[in-house]
Amino acid sequence: MSLRGEAARSVILAHGGAGSKPSTPSQKECLRLSLVRGYELLRHGASAIDAVEAAIRTMESSGLFNAGSGSRLQLDGVRRMDAALMDGGGLRAGAVAGIEQVRHPISAARLVMDRTSHVLIAGPPATRFARHFKLERQAPPTPADPKKSRVGYPIGRQRQTLSLYAQMIREETVGAVALDLSGDVAAGASTGGIACMLPGRVGDTPLIGCGVYADNEAGGASMTGIGESIVRLAMAKDIVDRLARGERPAAAARHAINKLVRRIGIAAEIGVGALVVAPDGRFAIRHSSLRMAAGYWTGRGDPMIADRFR
Repeated sequence: MSLRGEAARSVILAHGGAGSKPSTPSQKECLRLSLVRGYELLRHGASAIDAVEAAIRTMESSGLFNAGSGSRLQLDGVRRMDAALMDGGGLRAGAVAGIEQVRHPISAARLVMDRTSHVLIAGPPATRFARHFKLERQAPPTPADPKKSRVGYPIGRQRQTLSLYAQMIREETVGAVALDLSGDVAAGASTGGIACMLPGRVGDTPLIGCGVYADNEAGGASMTGIGESIVRLAMAKDIVDRLARGERPAAAARHAINKLVRRIGIAAEIGVGALVVAPDGRFAIRHSSLRMAAGYWTGRGDPMIADRFR
């Protein structure tokens, strides 16, 4: 499933995860709002990285997706979140992994990129880093949150597997890619991880080249899906490398996803998805999952929001 975009002066794409469940009206409205906020920045000459951060912050704040305020709890009852941003102009990148108690992990990743010489800060030091810069804190989990995130421990492997499966196909990572009026490309993503995940587990989102990648000379990509599969093929970098070799965004995403299915195998009900933008403004949304909550806006007409793209 894909969408071919016509060339645009500037464009922003956003997603709320790949899976099998239809998007709710609230999720679609949040995606629309994230695109509007991101594109309004682009319209007034702001950078692609600013637009991507703004779009993702909107989704992190909503509690409607598995990112920021809506992040799942890990098995010990703690929210640990990952996020990353990449600016295709100077190949600058910033990421955090296992950060806690922060309302906007994507802004912590931005600070890593802008205020340090590092790319990735992980664990409790990432939380202390965010506190140092006085980032807004996240409300603590309520008594109901563990029940919503817990997989449970039923007797018998079959029931346990079915319970895990039901959890894993809920809303996943959020992300965005953008092209600004100066021709700069940026990509970002933020997540609360997957269900039944061990404390300390890190997926694709904060790993540059896996969950996100951006290069002004080729394009940008933001991924969603089960991170362990995406990491093993460094999928965001693979897609951008394909763009550099002359493939169109839809073809680059399709070939990378087909390679994952062929080499690793992944259930269609879960699948993976990608947002892709090229430096000339062409773009694509593609997914192997049954659905992918996503949308785009070029500033013309209304933002396009759907959970299936062909």
